[in-house]
This record gives sequence, C-alpha cells and structure tokens, in this order.
Amino acid sequence: MSRFARLTPASLVLATLLPLASTRAGAQDAGAKPLRAGIIGLDTSHAVAFTRSLNAPEPKPELAGVRVVAAYPGGSPDIEGNTKHVEEYTRELRDVHKVEIVGSIDALLAKVDVVLLESVDGRPHLAQAEPVFRARKPVFIDKPVAGSLADAVRIGRLAERSGTPWFSSSALRYSPSIRKLAGNPAIGDVVGCDAFSPSPLEPHHPDLFWYGIHGVETLYTVMGPGCISVSRVRTDDADVVTGTWRGGRVGTFRGTRRGPHDYGALAFGAKGIVLGQGFGGYEPLLAEVVKFFRTGRPPVSAKETLEIYAFMEAADESKRRGGAAVTLESVLAHAREEVDRESR
Repeated sequence: MSRFARLTPASLVLATLLPLASTRAGAQDAGAKPLRAGIIGLDTSHAVAFTRSLNAPEPKPELAGVRVVAAYPGGSPDIEGNTKHVEEYTRELRDVHKVEIVGSIDALLAKVDVVLLESVDGRPHLAQAEPVFRARKPVFIDKPVAGSLADAVRIGRLAERSGTPWFSSSALRYSPSIRKLAGNPAIGDVVGCDAFSPSPLEPHHPDLFWYGIHGVETLYTVMGPGCISVSRVRTDDADVVTGTWRGGRVGTFRGTRRGPHDYGALAFGAKGIVLGQGFGGYEPLLAEVVKFFRTGRPPVSAKETLEIYAFMEAADESKRRGGAAVTLESVLAHAREEVDRESR
C-alpha cells in the first residue's frame, strides 16, 4: 500500500480541514472578499499567465474568487535564462497587476490564504513547500513537483503530516483535446494509449521531469494509474517510453526534440480509436486550481502524482540499464529508503 493511502492522524486533520475549506467556499459564493493567493517563483510564464486570468477586471466565473496579492520572486541562476525571466515577470506582476513583491516566503505567507508554488526549477520545491505546509496553506505545486523522486516522496509526507491539501498537475491533463479521450463512449474502455509531447532536457533534472512531464501526464489522464513497469529507447531526437499496466494494457510516451512542438494522444479503446491533439491553454487547469482552493479537495491524488514521477524515474533507470524493463515499485522503494535513512 502507498504511504499516502494510509489513514494517519494527519489524514484525520485533513478531514477536519475540508469542511472549513467548504465553508470558506460558501462565503466566496455569498460575495465575500476573494481568497488571497501568493505566488512563489517568478521565473516562469505560468506566474504571469495565472495572474492575468485571476486578476482580470472581470474574471471568468470559474476563475472568480481568488486574487493574486503577493509574490516571492525566487529564481535559479544556474538555469539558462532564469535571471532574465525573474526580472521580466517580477516587473509585470508589480507594475501591471499591482502585486506586492516580498523578500521571503514567510513574509508572503503572512499575507495570503492559498499558495501557487510556480518555481520552474523543481529542485527548490521541497524547501519552498516546507513553510507552506507548516502554515497549513493549501498549495498548488506546478510541474515538476520536485527535482527528484525522493523529494517528491518528502513533499507528500510533509503534506500528510501537516494535514495540508495540495496537488500538482500539468496543464495538459485538463486540455480539452485530452479530456475528450477520458470516458469517451466512442472509445469505450481504454486498452492503450500513445501520448506525445516535446521533451527538451535540462541538465539539473531527471530527463522527463523538466518537460516530458506534459506527455507523461497526458498518458496518465487517458490510462489512469496502475503502471507496473517501463522500458525506454532514447536517441538524440526522441525518447519512447513503454509502460505495462495491470491487466496487460500498454501505454507509450514519445518525447520529441525534433520536428513540430505539439501535444496529444491516440487513445485505443474497446470500441474505437480517437486522436486528441493540441494545447488548450492554462485556464482549464487554473479553473481546477481555483476549485481546489475553494473546496480543499485535490483533483489529482498524491498517490497518482507520485506514480507519475516514479514512471519518469523508472524511465531514467531503464536508460541507465540499456533499455531494460524497470518496475515502478523498485524505484519507489529506493526513493523511500533514501528518505528513511535521512530521517533516522
């Protein structure tokens, strides 16, 4: 059983927080002041895109009730172009959207109700999330959830112990072109899927964490959790990762580094085969984030998110082993052992 699935005292704390979140949502519906959102990490265009939508003079109904009021810039100078992006996006949030820029995460937490952890670099996410969990502020953690599978385990455990609601997702999970593949009667029961997305590499992250996450999350949106093992073929131009699911279903992810910059999936079902292609923007994801902030109920479980990152780590391990099949449970066990050793 996943450590995230166990009923613990922290889980009971979470159960007590959900009615409070629902009560807060009711207050929003009654015309109360919007939830105050804070952004950690201004080195990604997501921070600007989310703020533009949430702080619009007349936001869409599904985006209403949450407003960005403060931001902590952060940044990772060893990632190409990062410093320039921090300066550019900080300037827009401060000067155009009138968001207060603060000098620390603690200062931000004193001013907000909910948090968008947007740092493009997954490595600092654990350290950035720790004070958020201590403050018990509901948090959306943008991709990649962490810079390693072990850190993803640590984040899940910290959230569980504190009873803090959280979730992570690629925007592709909620892209209309992909959503139409899940539960589509024209497809019937899904028996397989071939998902694809760009997958440029960044030297400080496991190969697929940086950008391949978009296609891997697309694959999981169609297939659901339950992958047992993966194998990987890699060239300079592409990766092909084949996963075997419980019951014998097979799903693949193709990560491209040459040719069109596009996203999509071909879903194979008992009744039909349907292609979903194209990126639908950030607002479908943002609507889910707003709903999460209103209710305290994560739309993607911590257990599924951890499996997605185990899938990508197993793909890296398969590459190291020359394409051999690697089980997700083996890489999860290794990550948990690493975390347990440090906590002794």
